Amino acid sequence: MRPEIDLSHYNKNGYYPGRSFAVRGLWYIVNGMFFQCPLATSYAVKRTLLRWFGAKVGHHVVIKPRVNIKYPWLLEIGDNSWIGEGVWIDNLAEVRIGKNVCISQGALLECGNHDYCSCTFDLLTGEITIEDGGWIGAKATVLAPCHIEEGAVVLSGSVATKQLDAFGIYQGNPASKKKERIIK
Repeated sequence: MRPEIDLSHYNKNGYYPGRSFAVRGLWYIVNGMFFQCPLATSYAVKRTLLRWFGAKVGHHVVIKPRVNIKYPWLLEIGDNSWIGEGVWIDNLAEVRIGKNVCISQGALLECGNHDYCSCTFDLLTGEITIEDGGWIGAKATVLAPCHIEEGAVVLSGSVATKQLDAFGIYQGNPASKKKERIIK
């Protein structure tokens, strides 16, 4: 027999997404029309829309089609970074993407999880930082809290769950260091 679960205390940690319901609703419409849409929309338009909603976005940032961004006001992207097609930035907390970063097709940046040991399944959030020159491979997953240091690479399909050292190449689930990245 299962124990009775009291859901009246669900989300008792008081998570607040940072903007009103109206602003979040407007963002969901804009996100669907300009970011998740499979049609190519101007990168300049996407950068401007993100800034209007509170994101800090550098110069020459490329955001391909079918990108899903949960909350732009919790997002920072440095100059010359590239967000590939089908990327999902599920940023329930701060996501900081440095300069010259590549987030390849289908990658997932996930800032939220639930406490599976709690009968109320409390929400847990953490930040993600990808320093300058980092590279997240196609269909790789980055789970918060995670700090990817300068020049580190997470290979395709890998799952990053902790701090990754600068200029390391990481692979697997969980991602482990395979070798050093040497830039010529």
